[in-house]
Amino acid sequence: MNDSLLSFLGLCRRARKLIIGAEACEKSLREGKSRLIIYANDFSRSSLKPVLEAASKANVKALEINRSKNELSLALGKLCGVVSIEDRGFAQKLRSMIDTDI
Repeated sequence: MNDSLLSFLGLCRRARKLIIGAEACEKSLREGKSRLIIYANDFSRSSLKPVLEAASKANVKALEINRSKNELSLALGKLCGVVSIEDRGFAQKLRSMIDTDI
């Protein structure tokens, strides 16, 4: 894999600081564990809406990445379109990577 953003997400998963799936992300937000929400550019808006509402309530930033669900799923080894990062350091690094991503 040559994509540094997706590789870093894989590292977050191996460190057990990444939560996969809309319902799991909502739970992470409700419990106050989530530091950042990232979602694929082709993720269903109807499935994303409750996650974004929970993120707004929890005052957690939600960012769209310029990657598809397929790319995200392939990088993480599990079908997904939205993930939650539960570590402040990983979240800060991912924000800077997404901001500089073209």
